[in-house]
Amino acid sequence: MGLIQRDVSLKRYNSFGIEHKASFFSMIENPSELPKIIQQNKTNGVIILGGGSNILLTNDLEDKLVIYMANKGIEIVAKNKKNVELEVQGGEKWHDLVLWSLERNFGGLENLALIPGQVGAAPIQNIGAYGVELKRVFLSCKAYDLKNHRIVKFDKEDCRFEYRNSIFKAEKKNRFVILSVRLILNLLPYHQIECSYGSIKSELNNQDPTIHSVAKAVIAIRSRKLPDPEKIGNAGSFFKNPVVPEQKFLELSSKYPKIPFYDDPRGIKIPAAWLIEKAGLKGYKKQDAGVHRNQALVLVNYGNASGREILELAQKIKQKIHDLFGISLKEEVQVL
Repeated sequence: MGLIQRDVSLKRYNSFGIEHKASFFSMIENPSELPKIIQQNKTNGVIILGGGSNILLTNDLEDKLVIYMANKGIEIVAKNKKNVELEVQGGEKWHDLVLWSLERNFGGLENLALIPGQVGAAPIQNIGAYGVELKRVFLSCKAYDLKNHRIVKFDKEDCRFEYRNSIFKAEKKNRFVILSVRLILNLLPYHQIECSYGSIKSELNNQDPTIHSVAKAVIAIRSRKLPDPEKIGNAGSFFKNPVVPEQKFLELSSKYPKIPFYDDPRGIKIPAAWLIEKAGLKGYKKQDAGVHRNQALVLVNYGNASGREILELAQKIKQKIHDLFGISLKEEVQVL
C-alpha cells in the first residue's frame, strides 16, 4: 500500500483496544516502500507498530508517523539433516510461524506458542516463555536504519539479548525497523525438548514429550491463564519478573517460606504474578481498568478504560510491591 493516511484510529492496532489516533499512518506490505515513505515523512518522529501487543497508548500520537509492518513470507533458506534455517518476514504473526514450524516437524518454537504479536517484534523483546527465549533459535535479522536510511544486518551478538531486552529496546530504541528475522530450527530426532517447567510437566501428565504435545500443553496453559485480547483488551504480561540478589531472596524467603523462585544467571528470579497476588491485587478493578482474575501479571481493559487509567493502575501496583517487598517492578509493555 505505502500511502500516508491522516488521523487514523489505532484502536484495532493495539491489543488493549484503546482509542487513540495517529496524525499520520502508513501500512507497509513491501519493505521496498519504506525508504520512500520515510523520506516523505515531515513529522517529528516515526513509531513502528507490529501487532500492537506490547504497547500501551496513553495519548494521541500527534505529529508522528505510525508505520504498521504488514510484510509476509516464510522461506526455507538452508537445510541439512539436523536443522533448517528460515527467513521470516517481520509482518508474519508469531503464532502462525509456530504452527507452520510444527506442521513441518521443525523443533525449537513449541514453547513459544500462542505468544501474541509479530515476528518483527520478537527480537526487540527477546520473547520467551516456559524456559525458552528467542535467542536460542535466533541467527540474525535485517533492519532498516531510520537515521542513516540503509538496511543493516544484526547477528545474535549484535542484538545484545538479555531477559526481555535487546539493543533495539535500549540504546537503539526507535531507530530500526526490523524487516525480517533468520532462525535456525532443529529436525527430528536431533531436537532437545525443553519441558522442565512444572506447569508443562503437569499438563503433559506423564505422556512422552514431543514438540506437538509441548506446544499443545503451552497453548492450553496460556489459554486458561491469559485472556483473549479479542474479548478483553490486554497486552499479555505487563511486568517483567524481577531478579533479586541472593541475600534479598533469603530475607524474603524467611518471611514467605513458600515464595516461588527460579535460578537466574543474574540472581534469583521471582514471579511478578506471585508478588502482585500476595499484595492482594489479583482481580482488583477500578472502573474498566483491572488486574485479571486468573493471571495477576496481566492488566486488562474491561471495555472503556483509557491508557492513562491502565498506567495509573500499573503505578499503583509498582508502589505497593515496593512498599511490601522492597522490589521495583519494571514494565514489559512499552508506554507511548
